[in-house]
Amino acid sequence: MPSPLDGRKLWIAGIGGAGMSAYALLARAWGAEVRGWDRTHTPYLDQLAGIDVEISEEVPSPPSGWEPFVSTAFAGRVAGKSRAALLAELVSLRDSIVVAGAHGKTTTSAMIAFCLEGLGRDPAWLIGADVPQLGGNAGTGTGWLVVEGDESDRTVAELRPRIAVVTNVDLDHHTTFASHADVAELFATWLANIPAVVRGDELSPYEGPLAVPGGHNRRNAATALAALELAGVERDEAAGVLADFRGAARRLEHRGRAGDVEVYDDYAHHPAEIAATLDVLENGGRLLVLFQPHLYSRTRHLAAELAAALAVADVVAVTDVYPAREQPVEGVTGKLVVDALSDLRPGMLVAWTPTVEEGARFLAGQIRSGDRVVTIGAGDVDRAVGALLETLG
Repeated sequence: MPSPLDGRKLWIAGIGGAGMSAYALLARAWGAEVRGWDRTHTPYLDQLAGIDVEISEEVPSPPSGWEPFVSTAFAGRVAGKSRAALLAELVSLRDSIVVAGAHGKTTTSAMIAFCLEGLGRDPAWLIGADVPQLGGNAGTGTGWLVVEGDESDRTVAELRPRIAVVTNVDLDHHTTFASHADVAELFATWLANIPAVVRGDELSPYEGPLAVPGGHNRRNAATALAALELAGVERDEAAGVLADFRGAARRLEHRGRAGDVEVYDDYAHHPAEIAATLDVLENGGRLLVLFQPHLYSRTRHLAAELAAALAVADVVAVTDVYPAREQPVEGVTGKLVVDALSDLRPGMLVAWTPTVEEGARFLAGQIRSGDRVVTIGAGDVDRAVGALLETLG
């Protein structure tokens, strides 16, 4: 039986990203020849052995006769089909489960794939983070395809899986959506076209054994189990496997210990996510945070809310904004969060440390015996973890 992409030649611009690297791996497994380009080497490229990847500052022209697909990061710089078009095609070729929503979609999709894998269902998966127990962010099995969807540019509406999951609805992408109602409308329109649907915010939190802590993960688990039931998996059977799930990279990830000081890293970038993370880490001792705001638009709109979420910590350092796909906005820096936090908790030790390195040095100088330290943000703030652990010895 021929593979679904036999004879296709796909060239991917931005192949080193979490999403595009996963799509490349699956497309090759499904018969396509795959090549690509990126500006820098990323850890995700390490899993693409055998795929020709060009690393250069300048964008090359796609090879003659190859279909170009372009990641969101390079849209407008390279001619070709969008990331969303490639994902939509992959979803259309297999019985698929797509997990979307403002918060928890990485963990929920990872939970689903982990259970299917543990039960011998041989899934494929495309997830926006490394899942150590699954061996990476992409898998190429022959069973269900589990996909983490993305509403940030509305392209999740182009996907037509057999099962659609929305973990929850929140306003997180202010350049795309005008209001919470606008986000809700997108999801409602999408779900109306899908045969089977799970709404995570309508479910009670899961009460069974879990290795990952926090009320938010109990909601993620309930959502994952509901999706697995729709895929034909008995709930008790799935729950037995789910108990051993230990999480995805950068999701409340324990990165190390120095003496009795614990160091964690988390991808949280929205106030609700930060609040959930810090709620888990509060243990009666001091909590120190290095926070890197993500996107100028989010920082401008949510500075006060970000400060309120961070206010439960004892010491906070805030870096400048990680821009990702956005251009700088005059007057919008991480100092907006610092000022809001200082107003909210006068006397709290809050530092404006524009670079990640400055933030790491500041926190290292404040750490005491018994503290918990966490780096938070969806950019590259996790670079500070090594420096912190090295300083602590």
